[in-house]
Amino acid sequence: MDIKDIIIDDNITIREAIKILDKTAKRVLIITENGKLKGVITDGDIRRWILRNGDLSAKSKEITNYTPKYITETEKSQAKDLMKKYSINSIPVIGIKGEIKSIIFWDDVELEEENQEKTILNTPVVIMAGGLGTRLYPYTKILPKPLIPIGDIPIVERIINKFRAYGCSDYYLAVNYRKNMIKSYFGDIEKNYNISYLEEDKPLGTGGSLYLLKGKINRTFFVSNCDILIDGDYAAMYEYHKEKKNLITMICAVKNITIPYGVINLTDGGEINNMTEKPEYSFLTNTGVYIIEPEVLDLIEDDTFIHLPDIASKCMELGMRVGVYPITERAWMDMGQLDEMQEMINRLEGK
Repeated sequence: MDIKDIIIDDNITIREAIKILDKTAKRVLIITENGKLKGVITDGDIRRWILRNGDLSAKSKEITNYTPKYITETEKSQAKDLMKKYSINSIPVIGIKGEIKSIIFWDDVELEEENQEKTILNTPVVIMAGGLGTRLYPYTKILPKPLIPIGDIPIVERIINKFRAYGCSDYYLAVNYRKNMIKSYFGDIEKNYNISYLEEDKPLGTGGSLYLLKGKINRTFFVSNCDILIDGDYAAMYEYHKEKKNLITMICAVKNITIPYGVINLTDGGEINNMTEKPEYSFLTNTGVYIIEPEVLDLIEDDTFIHLPDIASKCMELGMRVGVYPITERAWMDMGQLDEMQEMINRLEGK
């Protein structure tokens, strides 16, 4: 990676910074002045701004850390210890005059083994795999959506593999449409994890089948739709959920939409008040991944159709804590529609 790819001006908007962070996928941006290190912005800084309902049109200087940790070129051997000490994922390297030379990332010092020990979760995972997948017709005329291959691996297995990296070994699949094909698939493959099935007799929405978990799960668990992949730190999501004492944490992606036209705003008298050419809007979108406490299961009526957002709304009405963990748009891959499925395939294959 060329360090120039992550150097920005602190006068760009936070929305623009998010786009660069998404493009580079390095979780950090560097601000320089006359070639010298001035500050850094991390994905955590952006996440905290979003959670404070901060304006994404604000300047990046609003969230810049102007007193970042750094090392000199002669101190590179200390990078590992310093990153561990300050719990940071990267550290800039500067020259004798303060000029930015490079940046060392957590992975660069081969801390994967220690990181693996730190992030083991072994948390139950529920995957909603019972839908008809009508938006993916005609594929779903032949296969249930969970078994549609992304590359040469079915999407549901890719989801499981993401969680397996964090030590998760207990999976519950909510099944309905072509459920015997799904059960047959997992019965035939070799696997080092446990699969249980929540069998719906009728469609119960994205949350209704969770009533079948009553008495089976008594600890925090993840729920995921079967048509999405999250390229993120599941351990950080879990730790945030616990830190905030949420009953439900919804994983949400920052979505940027550009209106491809000039937008006209009128006065009450029908005259033009102002015009904005191709305005850009940002908002948080539900990715379909949740972290849920087992107490929530008691709020779900048996054998009743309900979606997970409605369950979250019920929790909020009862005064329970429901929170959001923001991720960047690029960290969320969706295959709910044919063009999105092809985009997911392209990204996973590095195209």
